[in-house]
Amino acid sequence: MSEHHAVVATAAHRARVVETVVAAFRDDPAFRFFFADPERFDAQAALFAGHLFDRRVDSGTVWVVDGGSAVAMWAGPPGEPADALAAHGMPADVLDRLDEYDKAVHDLLPPVPHWYLGVLATHPDHAGRRWGRLAMADGVRLAAEQGLPALLETTNPRNVGIYERAGWSTVGEARAGDLRIWVMRAGR
Repeated sequence: MSEHHAVVATAAHRARVVETVVAAFRDDPAFRFFFADPERFDAQAALFAGHLFDRRVDSGTVWVVDGGSAVAMWAGPPGEPADALAAHGMPADVLDRLDEYDKAVHDLLPPVPHWYLGVLATHPDHAGRRWGRLAMADGVRLAAEQGLPALLETTNPRNVGIYERAGWSTVGEARAGDLRIWVMRAGR
């Protein structure tokens, strides 16, 4: 059995990362909220995942396991540039829901520099192997080394317990429409 490690992603990982995120989030409450049209879900989710990857890959804050079968996309301090999803053809209704969600989450984030885990995904074909934890670990480590908080959000109630077992704790809750959002911080 080979041992897997997280590596910093490069542009060459993009296609596999997008495939992983779309597959992993197919039934995720947030992605279903964002991309409400089932006939356009895959295309819109892929556009969004690719956009997030492109924004973060050059900063060295995206880690992958097994070539992208698991991925952690972090935003390190001082944050990220403004979105340009509209320029990529994302429909206005999707942009409105993304904006509503973003405002709800960011109201709970600290006003000080921090690390933010925007996406953590493991392809369903590889679930249960703890590759997500491997992918996420370097961002948590870097935040701790810099003395900064590491935060994430989830809309899946099942994930709250998974993150708690991995050392995260809930610091706040928000809503976007009927969607319940938990914001969590690494460490107890």
